[in-house]
Amino acid sequence: MRQIASALLFLFLPLLSSGQRIDNLVSFRNIPAEKYFRIHYDNDFWGKTDYYYTQGYNLELLNPRLKKNPLSAALLRLKNSRAKHGVSFEHYGFTPVSIKSNQILYKDRPFAGVIMLKSFAISVDTLHRSRLSSVLSTGMIGPAAFAGRMQKKIHSWIGDQEPMGWQYQIRNDIVVNYELNYEKHIFDVPNIISLNIHSQVKIGTLSDKLQAGATLTLGKLISPFLPREEKIKNNYQLYLYCQPLVSLIGYDASLQGGIFNRNSPYTLKSSAINRITFQHSLGAVLGVRNLYIEYYQTFLTKEFKTGKTHKWGGVKIGVAF
Repeated sequence: MRQIASALLFLFLPLLSSGQRIDNLVSFRNIPAEKYFRIHYDNDFWGKTDYYYTQGYNLELLNPRLKKNPLSAALLRLKNSRAKHGVSFEHYGFTPVSIKSNQILYKDRPFAGVIMLKSFAISVDTLHRSRLSSVLSTGMIGPAAFAGRMQKKIHSWIGDQEPMGWQYQIRNDIVVNYELNYEKHIFDVPNIISLNIHSQVKIGTLSDKLQAGATLTLGKLISPFLPREEKIKNNYQLYLYCQPLVSLIGYDASLQGGIFNRNSPYTLKSSAINRITFQHSLGAVLGVRNLYIEYYQTFLTKEFKTGKTHKWGGVKIGVAF
């Protein structure tokens, strides 16, 4: 498995000269504990926009008992490594540039909502300083994800205009997606700087893509590649990070509609999709005792030819126990 993941990494690393939405499994977001609960919340309000990826949240639980989750049998792990297991609930929505029109906005992004339950495993080879996370996602895209109802309720709470056009959203379809993320630690100066490179492959009914990137951290970071007993000596983290990512897109159901249900009132054609996108994130992480706090901003290039670039922000709060 390590050889396969390494081959993928070095095959697509030269691209570094769609973007990931809620990514809770990268190593710089590691919480050094066997059990924790973490909340992730994204909103394009922090990017001073109100379109495309408009909102997303993820509720994540890590616990050794989740190794017994029946879906864990499908998750790949590195050999000779320690592994952690978890589940998460994820929900997010997309809109076109304007939510004021009650008509289909052609050549713009379709309305879409996605809801998923994710089972994941994270394995770390401390000898070779490598990390593999595998994820199996199951859920729905379409009205069953209730993204439209949620956005309307939030706008009602804050006294904003009611979003229009959700009746044209991508129709209900099944989401089954498998994801592998491989990371390799390159170098570090303890408590000053650290560099990792990584690659990702996704395949399924929601998203098919390949991705390569790197992460640079500056500050005090408890490395996830150290033996467990060495981590106990550290009790806080404080660092900044930047993360550039390049993606090669095969299929995106949030733009092109579900694979099985082709009755959506509006989708983008395959020829309209930009097959290569660039995403860049900047953020700050604070970890004190059992508490994890993160804030970040993300920029994404055009996902389709008639689209716009996009920005959003997010917060993550976790508690180890």
